[in-house]
Amino acid sequence: MKVIDIINSSAKPYPSLEIVPPLGGISKDELLSSIEPFMEFSPKYINVTCHRDEVEFVPLEDGTFKKRIVRRRVSETAVCGAVMSRFKVEMVPHLICGGSTESDLRSQLQDLKFLGISNVMALRGDSVVGEKRFTPTPGGYSHASEMVSGIRSFEKECGGDFCIGVGGYPEKHFEAPNRETDIANLRKKVDEGADYIITQMFFDNSSYYDFVDRCRAAGITVPIIPGIKPISSMRQIELLPQSFSIDIPKDLSDAILKASPSKDATYRIGIEWAIAQCKDLLSHGVPAIHFYTMGKARNVEEILRECF
Repeated sequence: MKVIDIINSSAKPYPSLEIVPPLGGISKDELLSSIEPFMEFSPKYINVTCHRDEVEFVPLEDGTFKKRIVRRRVSETAVCGAVMSRFKVEMVPHLICGGSTESDLRSQLQDLKFLGISNVMALRGDSVVGEKRFTPTPGGYSHASEMVSGIRSFEKECGGDFCIGVGGYPEKHFEAPNRETDIANLRKKVDEGADYIITQMFFDNSSYYDFVDRCRAAGITVPIIPGIKPISSMRQIELLPQSFSIDIPKDLSDAILKASPSKDATYRIGIEWAIAQCKDLLSHGVPAIHFYTMGKARNVEEILRECF
């Protein structure tokens, strides 16, 4: 079933989950065991993130170095196939512009079509480590809007009927010069054929409500699903703003700093903050809440139990 049909047909709000493909070496059973605790809450679909191949330099006998491309994680397509083999849940693999050509995308879409997967998330992806700015792969896409258009072209030529999700940034994408331009770029993705939007994580719900208002004013009418991640360590109040260009509310950062060095107290604060966020979002009528699990089940389980 397509995500957009799930959104439109659900009588009440529901949770969805996002997981990270495991590093190579883990078995299929280990992967499925890590996901099983979530299935108690009957998630409508599970997103699987995509990670660029990494570059490493291998020393040679003559003292020079050879560049080698290394894939450290299991592919999102393989993860989707494994999960579908055991659980009855829709899968949403992420597709990224970085590191892929148009031909690569078409091959992956063919594989997804073969597996019976009809949902994808189209994202530009991050820069390679060490790059200041995103550099598209020759023969690939520079922006997610171009990828959305490419997926729609594939459907016309090769068959298939995909539901496409895209990302939105309540606090603005860090590369956008202003919020107006950021919204205009999001509108391009929708105009090219995106069916719905999932937001970047945020910790102040007013940012989400303001974002939705600005999207609607700009003529974006597709569903906008809030993305939530519970903070689980003090280190994250430093890392998350650096990695995702988001704000941590002062009340939250003060509470975590006050709780330090107690890891358990910090973990509890993160859970309670996320529960409060979710209850407020549900009271405002959001159609669903998307949880960034980062492969950790315990805190998200507690939030789901309290809110759903």
